[in-house]
Amino acid sequence: MVMLNRFKQVQDQWGGSSEVIDHWLETRQALIVEYCHLAALQPTSTPSNVCELPSTKEVTSFCDHLVDYISEGHFKIYEMVMDKWKATGFKTNNEIDSTYAKIVMTTEPLLEFNDKYVKVKVDDDLPHFEQDMSKAGEILEFRFEVEDQLIQLIADSLAMPPGA
Repeated sequence: MVMLNRFKQVQDQWGGSSEVIDHWLETRQALIVEYCHLAALQPTSTPSNVCELPSTKEVTSFCDHLVDYISEGHFKIYEMVMDKWKATGFKTNNEIDSTYAKIVMTTEPLLEFNDKYVKVKVDDDLPHFEQDMSKAGEILEFRFEVEDQLIQLIADSLAMPPGA
């Protein structure tokens, strides 16, 4: 899958450069693996062509990890970066702020996916699950791409702190 291949490139490029970045990449990897596993499970069609979920437990687990990833990015990861920056005297700039704003724009549609599927039951009719999973995958790919840009900006800023 494209996400896994891209992740490997990002991990090779930035892995080991910072605790913050390593942590971010580890949490991303766990989410990608879970998404790929869930996306690989082919829903079956009932005679009425309504998709059935592969497993409600797997869908719920993915939704939980999706929200955890989003929350951690907004609250824990960004705070870790800010703490590192404060320690070096670095301050955010327009490029970092606008890149982060693009990440924030992906949050709502991913939370909507979560809200729709986090409490599914085996007998629920979910005719759009396959489409919704595909759309969530597209949004995650975009989010990861923009996060990669942010990681590059963070890595650059931490490598050359002000006054260095």
